[in-house]
Amino acid sequence: MPFPVAVELIHRTGAKLGVRFPPSYVDRMSAENGGSITLDDEDWALYPIFDDSDRQRLKRTCQDVVHETEEARAWPGFPEGAVAIASNGSGDQLVFLPVSGGGLDEAPWRWDHETGEVTRVGEG
Repeated sequence: MPFPVAVELIHRTGAKLGVRFPPSYVDRMSAENGGSITLDDEDWALYPIFDDSDRQRLKRTCQDVVHETEEARAWPGFPEGAVAIASNGSGDQLVFLPVSGGGLDEAPWRWDHETGEVTRVGEG
């Protein structure tokens, strides 16, 4: 079950990854840290932002955006500088791609783990 997370923790996560998250993502995650979304008729489980403010939140967020992005970056064909934000349960990742100046594209992209193909999904 998703729960709110402090915006400061989202910014700390971005700093660990060397990026700035899009404002719409910050808004979404601050209201509901994790959960699921459907984009282009595909269901995605959002990775939470690590939250060590209490034991329950620590337990719920240990498989966070930083951990999952570090894992994904070790896979062949994962886009350079991309940040993994969700999984479809089949190995594919929903990612944000880097843009100039350390930010991330507002639009989410689907990375296919078998082909390495990256396609834009949703409205961004």
